[in-house]
Amino acid sequence: MLPAPNVDLTAWTVAQRGPKAPAEPFRPQGFFLERERSATGDVVDSACILLTNRECPWRCLMCDLWKHTLDHTVPPGAIPAQVEFALSSLGCRPAQVKLYNSGSFFDPGAIPVADYPAIGGLVGFAQNIVVECHPRLVGEKVLRFRELLPAGLEVAMGLETIHPVVLPRLNKRFDSRHFAEAAAFLLRHGVAVRTFLLVQPPFLAEKESIEWALKSAQFAFSCGSSTVALIPTRAGNGAMDELRKTGEFNPPTVATVESAMDLVLGNCQQQGRVFVDLWNLEQFSSCPVCLHQRLKRLETMNLTQEVLPPVTCHACRSGQVAITAR
Repeated sequence: MLPAPNVDLTAWTVAQRGPKAPAEPFRPQGFFLERERSATGDVVDSACILLTNRECPWRCLMCDLWKHTLDHTVPPGAIPAQVEFALSSLGCRPAQVKLYNSGSFFDPGAIPVADYPAIGGLVGFAQNIVVECHPRLVGEKVLRFRELLPAGLEVAMGLETIHPVVLPRLNKRFDSRHFAEAAAFLLRHGVAVRTFLLVQPPFLAEKESIEWALKSAQFAFSCGSSTVALIPTRAGNGAMDELRKTGEFNPPTVATVESAMDLVLGNCQQQGRVFVDLWNLEQFSSCPVCLHQRLKRLETMNLTQEVLPPVTCHACRSGQVAITAR
């Protein structure tokens, strides 16, 4: 159960953790190619590089990215070495490169500022570079990095939800005002905004969580975000498992994820792109009969930005959750 308000939520969250996995400062945690619909409507190759760096200073309730982080800042040159290793291993020059680092790219404890020129030189061939950052770390360092890139820069921020009770309980230590201010700063300086939202975060029932996914997406787009990415909330980080025991968190089903995507894309497709994260989505399904169809449907919706007819399954009798826009 979530501790009482007078208990340090950060300390409680950390206390629920297990051990970290081994991490090598000169090697990324992972890298892969994926296809993504670009802002121009083209489907392009996108390299996603999962950088190894010091753990994020925030201890968000639902985060499991700490498992693959270091306890110290990487040595000078380590991040460029990781980027170069990943790009060389992929053997291509994709239109887009995502540099995701289990925290904030503009946290100098995670990505040394002195390495910006080398990183920029390695990814400068791409038409668009995506990095992630906490809203309260958006500032002058963004502009320093942007100046090193010949093409576009996009900053992804984890808004998660605008639910007035749930967002503070996630321990992210910002509110919707901070997000709006960070987005406005980025847009003023020609930097695109991508927003991460949770599907069925803790403390919300299924239908309510889908409704709030739409409200949160509409808020993000109103702040100038050009892209919203829906992320299914996962267990497995310790804190979420404790909340699951008390019924304060239930992971979404594939049907829940589909319903959130249908509702958000159906109501927001004129405002920007809407994606759903498909990574390891099979963990949210117990039916092998329809899983492939459901994943294929969501993948196609990501690429076409069109809501497709729902999948019906006679084996599990599963379908989308009935939700209408309000």
